[in-house]
Amino acid sequence: MRVTRGSRLPSRAAFSLIITAGLSAGALLGCARGPSPAERMLGAYREDGTYAALTIRYPSDQTVFPPEIIPPVFLWEDASGGDLWVIAFTFGDGGGLSYLAERPQWTPAAAEWETIKARSREAPARVAVISAQKTAPEDILAAAQISISTSPDEVGAPIFYREVNLPFIEAVKDPSQIRWRFGRISEAQPPVVLTNLPVCGNCHSFSADGTTLGMDVDYGNDKGSYVLTAVKEDMPLSKADVISWCDFRPEDGQFTFGLLSQVSPNGRYVLSTVKDRSVFVATPDLTFSQLFFPIRGILAYYGRENKTFSALPGADDPQYVQSNPTWSPDGRYVVFARSRAYHLKRDRGEVLLEHDECREFLDGEQTFLFDLYRVPFNDGAGGEAEPLAGASQNGMSNFFARYSPDGRWIVFCRAKSFMLLQSDSELYIIPAEGGEARRLDCNTGRMNSWHSWSPNGKWLVFSSKANTAYTQLFLTHIDDDGHASPPVLLEQFTSPDRAANIPEFVNAGPAAIRQIREKFLDDFSYVRAGDAFLAADNDPIGAIARYRQAVQLNPANAVARSNLGGLLVTQGQVGEGVAHLEEALRLDPENPSAHYNLGMLRFRQGDAEGAIEHLSATVRGDPDIAGAQRVLGGLLCQRGDLEEGKAHLEAALRINPDDAAAHYALGKALDAQGDVEQAIAHWQQAVALDPQDTDSHYLLGKRLAHLNRHAESIQHLTAAVRLRPDSVQLSNDLAWVLVTVPDEKLRDPQQAVHLARRACEQTHFQAVEPLDLLGVCLAASERFADAIWAAQEALKLAQAAGHAEVAGMIKARLDLYERGQPYYPPQSPQEGK
Repeated sequence: MRVTRGSRLPSRAAFSLIITAGLSAGALLGCARGPSPAERMLGAYREDGTYAALTIRYPSDQTVFPPEIIPPVFLWEDASGGDLWVIAFTFGDGGGLSYLAERPQWTPAAAEWETIKARSREAPARVAVISAQKTAPEDILAAAQISISTSPDEVGAPIFYREVNLPFIEAVKDPSQIRWRFGRISEAQPPVVLTNLPVCGNCHSFSADGTTLGMDVDYGNDKGSYVLTAVKEDMPLSKADVISWCDFRPEDGQFTFGLLSQVSPNGRYVLSTVKDRSVFVATPDLTFSQLFFPIRGILAYYGRENKTFSALPGADDPQYVQSNPTWSPDGRYVVFARSRAYHLKRDRGEVLLEHDECREFLDGEQTFLFDLYRVPFNDGAGGEAEPLAGASQNGMSNFFARYSPDGRWIVFCRAKSFMLLQSDSELYIIPAEGGEARRLDCNTGRMNSWHSWSPNGKWLVFSSKANTAYTQLFLTHIDDDGHASPPVLLEQFTSPDRAANIPEFVNAGPAAIRQIREKFLDDFSYVRAGDAFLAADNDPIGAIARYRQAVQLNPANAVARSNLGGLLVTQGQVGEGVAHLEEALRLDPENPSAHYNLGMLRFRQGDAEGAIEHLSATVRGDPDIAGAQRVLGGLLCQRGDLEEGKAHLEAALRINPDDAAAHYALGKALDAQGDVEQAIAHWQQAVALDPQDTDSHYLLGKRLAHLNRHAESIQHLTAAVRLRPDSVQLSNDLAWVLVTVPDEKLRDPQQAVHLARRACEQTHFQAVEPLDLLGVCLAASERFADAIWAAQEALKLAQAAGHAEVAGMIKARLDLYERGQPYYPPQSPQEGK
């Protein structure tokens, strides 16, 4: 922001006028006996003095204010140590006003601000901020000045916008916290007209005459829902107002979300991105807590008169993503953002992506650039799309184009990559037919995006994060030559804990919208709300509350009952949960979700046959549930049905190749069939995916030892013991390999003794195998007396248990120790053991 530092201020004669005017206007100078501190500060100013170390943060130099705006907060930074400031206005007529402040900010009273605006309309007013200390007001420490002016052009229209809680993932989880406001810049705070909407409401737009509102909504079980309704003071959003972009070519099987829709100027059409896919992912940064941009999609329009959906020729090429449309004021042209279509390496089909599905973009490896194109609408017949000069093929991403109401200009956003919420996004202007792009002077230092023209074409509202992580709204005046003034902050438009976004001017009166009420929600709306609580933040309590509401609205909703029952079971409310699951199956006997939830409950309860029954029904109804395939496959293998079990495990891995548990279970099945090499391959994949997979490490260690791959065996057995140090079996097996391995470089009798002794301690020296193993390890360390004791103890226990064969083996080893010889197995370590 531009300021003048170390500036010379107006002459003493001018200041005397300021003081006089200030006193006569009741300014905050006071009339105590003798000169006031402000008079002493102004009187101490020397015309040829130089002052520094003060920066006026807001407003910027040459700011143009709308005539109806409420008083702003003047802000400055003063490093001089001052604690008293004079704010002095000098107007074009030579007169002035002065005010005193004891903090580095000042807000004019309403009457004072009206006077300032009136006197700065014909010519700019100079604003000086002068700093001193209360104890020595004659000693000027710092000063700076700017100029401001008031435009004769009113904004003249209210703004409709959304207030969102951050981070973004919180808004996704519970959209009922989002608020919509509608109001004028002359209001202290625009009133809330819509809130407590439990499903997502997103992009909105209005017809040019302000009579039609369109808004993305989640309705029922349809993610492509869109509401179109007449603007009025009390606006119910009813089911009759809802259309679905999913109704466009449903036969092709491609899913549609219908994002970034725009109502036509005459209200007869709506344009949207259909057959679309977007990178839409939550990020941990509070300031920029989401990444969003479309990567596939075409433009289609809905005709309100004939109630039909059609693709827009010229913007319907599936080789490209065509999105973010905007209409020319006369409705003849559509400008949209275009890029080469991109297919994610992994795609679960959900709206909100996981990080691993779009890691190439999050890690900075991949950029995504959009160019602006223009295509004739031609009553829906479309035409040839042409790149818009100045907003295409410039090595940048160009998006969010908006025509001025007179059709002369297009203002758009430019960033290094992507689209929404880019920190480097800035506003540029070009002639409507294309041309040299010019950066607007209203741009702030951080994120400038989502703008809207006032109906009279004199003002632009836009969003920015210049001051805070919570997006704020700003205004700029656009003159006849397309030049912008420095930004005017609409501070009163945003609560401190909310981000303001999607501002849209509405060509209507200030009371055109007083209340918007949803009348379209049904039981599936609450099911989707519950799903959002789980997808966004794994919040079962919030999800349970929404599923209960769905069941209350429609007790016959089998999906709601299944989801509710499954969650209740996980929260320990097993009885109620099972009741909902069984009712879901009564309503829909083939419901895969209910069968899955019951099958997993039976699995956890140890009821293998009950689990197999329900999980078999699950995969019959939905073979793409990887968890059901994996658990079912494992249970069938445990029952001895290896071939059938393997088939389900292989299906699980086709669905999710990164399922470590499925690799483990399939490895066990292959091992049971004697295919050790393939078993090892799957266990190796399991530990690569999940280094904490103790069982796979253990089985790898065992089988690799059989194959005399001792170094690898020791590595995996060591990992298993580290992960499960209390396991006697794991300690025994690692100790055995360490003490019997043929390669002396790998042999470690001391570590083997440590492991064997720990196993004996864990079994209170009352188990045969750990004591026998301890004797082997001690003998290998040439501690024969201790080895003899351990073997004798093991022999006693074996004989007492009647294990004659085991006792004989221990007696043979004891004889070796008594002769001063260690024991080494005759063949492989595992066979000797």
